Amino acid sequence: MTIELALLSRVSYRGMEITGSGLRGLLALLAGELRTGCSTARLVETLWSDDRPEHPTKALQLLVSRARARLGADVILSTATGYRLSLGEGEVDASAVLLSASASEQCARAGDHASALQHAEAGLALCEGATSWDNGLDDPLSVLRAARASTYRSLARARALSLSRLGRSGEAVEPLGELILERPRDEEVLVELLRCEAATVGPATALSRYDNYRRALRDELGSDPGPALQSVHRELLLSVAPVVRRGVRQEPNPMLGRDKDVAAVADLVRASRVTSIVGAGGLGKTRLAHAVAREAEQRVVAFVGLAGVTADSDVVGEVASALGGREAPGGRLARRDALAGILDVLGPGPALLVLDNCEHVVRGVAELVAALVSRSADLRVLTTGRAPLRLSSESVYALPELDLPAMVELFGQRARATRPDVDLPPTVVRELCGRLDGLPLAVELAAARVRVMSVVEIVAHLDDRFALLRGGPRDAPRRHQTLRAVIDWSWHILEPAGQTAMRALSVFPGGFTAAAARHVLGDDVVLEQLVDQSLLRLADSGSGTRFWMLETVREFSTTRRELAGETDDVIGRFLAWARDFGARWQEPDLVSGAAVDTIRAEQDNLLLALRYGLDREDGATVSVTAALLASLWVTESNFTRLAVLAEDTAWVLSHVRPEAALVEATRTAAVLGAMIGFVMPELSPLRALVTLRHLPPAAPDTVIGAAHIVLCAPDVPALHEMAASPEPLLAAIANHVLSHLWENRGDQDNALLAARRMLACVEDDGPLLLRAVAHGRVGELCLQVDPGEPAFHHLDAALSITERLGWSTATRGRWALVLANLQRGAFDEAERELGAAAHGSGGDPCLMVFEICARAEILLGRGDVDAGLLLWRQAADRARNAGGDLTGLWPFQVEAVAVVTHARYGRLELVGEISEALPGILSAMVTSAPVPQFPICGSLLLALAVVELDRGAFARGVRMIALAQRFGLLREFQPTMSAERITGIAEQADRPAYAEAVSLYAGLDHDGLRAAALDQLTDLDPA
Repeated sequence: MTIELALLSRVSYRGMEITGSGLRGLLALLAGELRTGCSTARLVETLWSDDRPEHPTKALQLLVSRARARLGADVILSTATGYRLSLGEGEVDASAVLLSASASEQCARAGDHASALQHAEAGLALCEGATSWDNGLDDPLSVLRAARASTYRSLARARALSLSRLGRSGEAVEPLGELILERPRDEEVLVELLRCEAATVGPATALSRYDNYRRALRDELGSDPGPALQSVHRELLLSVAPVVRRGVRQEPNPMLGRDKDVAAVADLVRASRVTSIVGAGGLGKTRLAHAVAREAEQRVVAFVGLAGVTADSDVVGEVASALGGREAPGGRLARRDALAGILDVLGPGPALLVLDNCEHVVRGVAELVAALVSRSADLRVLTTGRAPLRLSSESVYALPELDLPAMVELFGQRARATRPDVDLPPTVVRELCGRLDGLPLAVELAAARVRVMSVVEIVAHLDDRFALLRGGPRDAPRRHQTLRAVIDWSWHILEPAGQTAMRALSVFPGGFTAAAARHVLGDDVVLEQLVDQSLLRLADSGSGTRFWMLETVREFSTTRRELAGETDDVIGRFLAWARDFGARWQEPDLVSGAAVDTIRAEQDNLLLALRYGLDREDGATVSVTAALLASLWVTESNFTRLAVLAEDTAWVLSHVRPEAALVEATRTAAVLGAMIGFVMPELSPLRALVTLRHLPPAAPDTVIGAAHIVLCAPDVPALHEMAASPEPLLAAIANHVLSHLWENRGDQDNALLAARRMLACVEDDGPLLLRAVAHGRVGELCLQVDPGEPAFHHLDAALSITERLGWSTATRGRWALVLANLQRGAFDEAERELGAAAHGSGGDPCLMVFEICARAEILLGRGDVDAGLLLWRQAADRARNAGGDLTGLWPFQVEAVAVVTHARYGRLELVGEISEALPGILSAMVTSAPVPQFPICGSLLLALAVVELDRGAFARGVRMIALAQRFGLLREFQPTMSAERITGIAEQADRPAYAEAVSLYAGLDHDGLRAAALDQLTDLDPA
């Protein structure tokens, strides 16, 4: 477009300035009606609206004549009724700007944002220099310009939107911000502004703007933001959401020779909607999938093993259950609801779902994966199995065998782990590994044989067995034949009793104890033989020794069991084990420490027993397994799994009429099911309540009943009301919750009051469970608030009860009791308790450091200052250099107390390295620590304060002490950290300055305390 006539920013024709109001008005009127022109009557009426000439037509003719003389005779043409301009729309800026706006809008609708930006900027260039679009005047030129004001704003809006959509956030954010000030309800502009702010200044700013808009919209109009804005909000939330890894495990030992495979599968996952790792059993598909999942770029990664699934129809249910997805009422997964539940858990953004061990349910997995990828554009799926899913969206990665160097290294590692002094002749090892066809499982099995055979003997036996077991179907994969040879070789050297045992024990997906084996076998004498043949593995856990089958071996044994027709009988004995296992636990035992550990170890077995029980409508099995699993998940606060469990078991439980021995198990399952039904609005507690009505009446003062009521409290005032209830258990549990709420707010005094009210409710005749919790809670708070005798009394009482209950936390209770004895000066008692606690520490690095600290305090209490300080330095050095062995904030507390202790005895020069590091540690801690961690900040501040006092900076030092006291201090180590001693130090150094600082910091909130601490740290820097 070439502009001949300009009227918007100035009035000119072909660059020549046009003056005179009459001529300018005439051109403005004609430009406003470029295609049709204006009649004589309209021109006269508008040009001389106030002072019409005596001969208006003649006057108009003279004005047109003057215009033609200046602009050219052909610029203004005569028409039947008046005049019009001979110029086209692209030659007059007032009409050309309309063309630009229209073109920009059309390009934007077509998604061509580059062209939209080009047209918008061309239109805005036509307006460059315009100072006012609406000056309130009614002359023709002012009216024309005012009529183009909306077009100008539209062009400015189009330009800003196009910049944003082209990814030019830095250029777009300012004009978008100006537009939203003018039109605060323009959600299209707001969408792009949020994206630009997130890209330039961070998602937090964008989220804050969205929240302000949402609140204003709700207050003013009672409505919610539109779908597009809500979608951007979800994107922003995802961008700041933490990385979630469900079920992805770390490697117990290095994965050899698979770096290229990990990279190749990761590339396929990026490029394809579905990726399948395919290969024979024993190649390491599961480990490879975990490795890819650990490094996946998606924020949400979920790993679900399908080894326990026995039918295609159960695949959707198992995945939904593992992820905590929604299920339909009546205990049967409704496919549509289950799919929605899975997608809800994975979220709307990029996610990776890994489905492991799919070969036995490949049809069910294929149907599930096809449904999921058709419903979520951002979901990627990775599967492992022996066969591909055969989906159009699938890329297949055939996992190759390990190369020979990796095989040799793997064999050497595993053989030495089995027998450290084993002889590994390099030539023989290479020969052996070269004949194992690159299968890691074959290497594992062969290496395990070095327990009783030499490598030469293994090679000889392997040669015989491989020759014996060849000759399967010609169309079977060679890798499959080789794997079957390895497993069959181990199988056929078993006695018939061993083979029978393997077929039966394969029913356990999560390993088993010797007691469980006796339930399905009648005795456990065969277990040692199976361990020796490397068909079972041993693992020691908190709940005792457990036996495990390699998954491929378990699959082989399961197939043999089915061929023998033993499956129904074995499942029956398996369910009998589950019922017997559950009969050992009754409330309150179900939430005791020992029970929780034991139930957790059997979780996978109980899940499979539950599924079999549901399929058979076996009310006894369902009651027991549901009670055990629900009790476990309550201790873990795993409400999603509780919800799935409640839905899955509701129908069977509502129809069960339990015998007397199963009443309490049924009651526990139903109460916890009702609880989760009340807690989660999308669920219904009705069936669980029906179950309870069918059971014999229960006393209202049980732990299960009281916990149900407290967890359903709608708010904190309701908790306070329950805390005053005449029902002791209800009041006790409510006060326990309140004590934690107060502590998390930094109010330890009120936390201690609530804990003491809890103890008062159960102290005389309450359940041991709650009495131990109450005494322990009061004791641990007394270590900080009321040290010495009160702390000792309550911790000693708690320890006595925990020993009766057999809790695994009894050892840590002894450590707390050591502190209480130190606080009250009972050094001989502290030393005795320290010996008992150290004996049960299990090599815990934190407890080992604590032991050094405690022994240092004992020496100091007995007057051996040099030896005591030396131990404090050793404890600080170990804490500082322990790397990841020491968890939490314990290392910082050790360093802080070490410095304060050395200051107490005038030996700060011995901890100079620690003192120099304090500002850096404290700066990072103050910035990031949540309120419950303020006392560690206070302790570090105190340590820095005594260093400053030692340097002679008395005013600064006492200010730091006052500030440290406002943060709170970790006071377990007495008298070094006692409140009276710390106050005395400050008052002795500079009493007026200390009093002034106490007053200054008294009214600060949490953010104010952080700022004050950072100011003190800044003052330390001479720069």
